[in-house]
Amino acid sequence: MKVFGVLAGKGSKRVGALYLTCQLFKIYFKLGTVHLCRSVIRSIETARIFDFEEFPKRDKVTYMYYTGRLEVFNENFPAADQKLSYALINCNPQSEANIRMILKYLIPVKLSIGILPKDWLLEKYNLVEYSNIVQALRRGDLRLLRHALEEHEDQFLRSGVYLVLEKLELQVYQRLFKKIYIIQKQKDPSKAHQMKLDVIVKALKWLEMDMDVDEVECIVAILIHKNLVKGYFAHKSKVVVLSKQDPFPKLNGKPVNS
Repeated sequence: MKVFGVLAGKGSKRVGALYLTCQLFKIYFKLGTVHLCRSVIRSIETARIFDFEEFPKRDKVTYMYYTGRLEVFNENFPAADQKLSYALINCNPQSEANIRMILKYLIPVKLSIGILPKDWLLEKYNLVEYSNIVQALRRGDLRLLRHALEEHEDQFLRSGVYLVLEKLELQVYQRLFKKIYIIQKQKDPSKAHQMKLDVIVKALKWLEMDMDVDEVECIVAILIHKNLVKGYFAHKSKVVVLSKQDPFPKLNGKPVNS
């Protein structure tokens, strides 16, 4: 920190301040004291003596990688997406290990805002632990998501992304309900927007998820509240009446409403 204070002075030494900031980030992350990053970030981002574009490219990439990780921990996904995407775009394309490190955090962020990676990307950078999670989101397969989280639990906990991935359950439910809606529409288009809770219970049982009608009603209520489903309950008949226009809104790069 003393050296940082010296480098923060006027003159040509200033360009070394971001490099030192990144070294401090590495130390704080290793020690588990990431809250100490805030004061250094304030010095870099609010002090008028620094022009971020003056710094060497490699230091800017490292800085964006660590500040992006901090935004993941704070569940500020738009900011995390912006910072980690900057790191990825500006990273040396020959540095596959560094690209993998960035993607390890960028992929959960992208999943949280409804953007799924291609299978070849996961294979190329050896991030296959995300493969089943992506498949679960595509299929609406809650069983597969929970199995993937359980299988790689230690890895995700060490990375600090487990809770981010766990919250993808709501998107998986949305996809499952959308599949039921599509099947109903094929059978009887006039009643496709009326989804019986019993039908959802049966679909979940087929996925070996044992839930009763009350639990399913609670989940649907959360999905409606979070704007993942447009509709309302007909309580007496235990039916979800879906909107006839866009009943399953896409996230379009925005996080699920909190």
